[in-house]
Amino acid sequence: MVAITEEKIDIDLILQQTQNSATGGVVVFLGRVRDHSEDKKVVKMEYFAYEKMAISELAKIERSTRSLWQVEEISIIHRLGMQHIGDISVAIAVSCAHRVEAFEACRFIIDSIKKTVPIWKKEYGVNGSEWVDGAVPVLE
Repeated sequence: MVAITEEKIDIDLILQQTQNSATGGVVVFLGRVRDHSEDKKVVKMEYFAYEKMAISELAKIERSTRSLWQVEEISIIHRLGMQHIGDISVAIAVSCAHRVEAFEACRFIIDSIKKTVPIWKKEYGVNGSEWVDGAVPVLE
């Protein structure tokens, strides 16, 4: 399951979506808004996306993950809009028969999101706002 939302991410829902009696390992990654970026203080962050393409890229990442590991369930949700320090901006849950596969698959997913999904961040600090450098998606 992949989704983009402007609502608060429901961690309980993500865990429910990855329940499977065949799995012994569930790994959850939560990306949160932190109070700094390099040497600058951050007070909030705003996320933007080309939503149709972002959903398509997230679905590709899900398929790639399933082709590389024996994954039973995957849940990926990215939040858009204004977020404050401590807010969860991305949540990933992966359930596999064993923990090693679940950890590897979860790391692959977040690394792939950072590289290919058209989601951009604007940081707001005490001296104003600025766009955060990120990877530019490569179109096939």
